[in-house]
Amino acid sequence: MKRGDSGLSLVVGVNKPAGMSSHDVVNRCRRIFGERRVGHTGTLDPMATGVLPICVGPATRLDAYLVGHDKHYRVRIAFGAATTTDDAEGEIVRTGDVPARVLDPAFAASFAKGLAGARKQLPPAYSAIKVNGRKACDAARQGTIIDLAPRDIVVHDARLVAVHEAGDGCELPSWDVEFHVSKGTYIRALARDAGAALGCPAHVAALERTQLGLLRLEECVTLETLAELGDRAALDPVHLLGTRFLYAGVRNGNALPGSSELFERRRGALDAEFCACTAGVRESCEAPHDGEVVAVIAENKLVALYAYDEGRAAYRARCVFQTGVSRGRDL
Repeated sequence: MKRGDSGLSLVVGVNKPAGMSSHDVVNRCRRIFGERRVGHTGTLDPMATGVLPICVGPATRLDAYLVGHDKHYRVRIAFGAATTTDDAEGEIVRTGDVPARVLDPAFAASFAKGLAGARKQLPPAYSAIKVNGRKACDAARQGTIIDLAPRDIVVHDARLVAVHEAGDGCELPSWDVEFHVSKGTYIRALARDAGAALGCPAHVAALERTQLGLLRLEECVTLETLAELGDRAALDPVHLLGTRFLYAGVRNGNALPGSSELFERRRGALDAEFCACTAGVRESCEAPHDGEVVAVIAENKLVALYAYDEGRAAYRARCVFQTGVSRGRDL
């Protein structure tokens, strides 16, 4: 397989199965599309399931613009055991009694709600963070624990879904919790720290990512379905980027006038809009701000990303796609 042989340029959402690494999913997509140039925009641990955006062909150049978004998860936190990796894949290194209050639904709901807020978080020893070019997880597997610096994170929302006693389909007492978190947040570390605050060891027993940025789980497909649909599974990258957009033909990244008319996806009722030239689209009333990145659409493809230069009152090219990125079915 040679790079670029498929002629495809698109973005799909995969519902990653448990037991596969994100790189395993990329390799599977390479075979499905007959394209070597494939990448993902948000690593999931092998045991985790859920939303994994995949870029194919020249669309891989979008990866820098599809990362750094908030994420939503549904996690099962198991109490009574700590593991080397802070999840069920690691070896148990410590056990302890679980306080009775952990199984009180009212207490559990209040505690989970209290996890929301800004904080410093120490990443797990088994993480992909690099220190001096070496991944912390690789060093940990070789018996060396790298000191990692705490990170600033935000838990935007935390909501208890269910409390399970041991034997209620679970080996250990556990909580199901839904989280909405900022980029860089480790759910495994949230589980670890929750256990420490409650006075007992804890780890992640199951994890599903339900949303990454604007990509929701219901928009994703299994690898089996992706193999059947192929490029018919393509999503609209303009929607996933969440940027405003304009319609223009671009050549060799030439500047575009700052007076170019901007559009955005409709957010209100139809009768509140003064223009609906394309379904789901309205004219944007706000002027562009300095450095704002906008998508450029031509012939129903994403053909470029431009940034507004306030000093020159013009849009300057950031990323130009010679063949364009498919807008798929989400129009």
